[in-house]
Amino acid sequence: MPPQMKLTAITLDCPDPQALAAFYRQATGLALHPGSDDDFAGLTREGGLLIGFQRVDDHRAPSWPDQAVPQQSHLDFAVDDLDEAEALLLELGASKPEYQPGGDRWRVFTDPAGHPFCLTGS
Repeated sequence: MPPQMKLTAITLDCPDPQALAAFYRQATGLALHPGSDDDFAGLTREGGLLIGFQRVDDHRAPSWPDQAVPQQSHLDFAVDDLDEAEALLLELGASKPEYQPGGDRWRVFTDPAGHPFCLTGS
């Protein structure tokens, strides 16, 4: 049997790790990793999964749904109430693209650094 791999972190490139960590901290309630700084910030949850944000000086935000600058990856979050979560995320600085391919099943947003992410009802 091949060795088991355990996912320990997901890291997003961005121009300002502290600002993007603050956005996701407010949106998810995850704790800021104590070793966070201006070059790399992380959020942790019980069980050890870390969402990291690393500084890239010439960061180019994805241009989703246009592929001129591809999204390369995205995060999915389950929420109890899509409308309530949407209102909070927009207040925190997220944007909601006009193109919404999920219909009533999910909603696409972009974080303040331009990364697409999705919300689904739980």
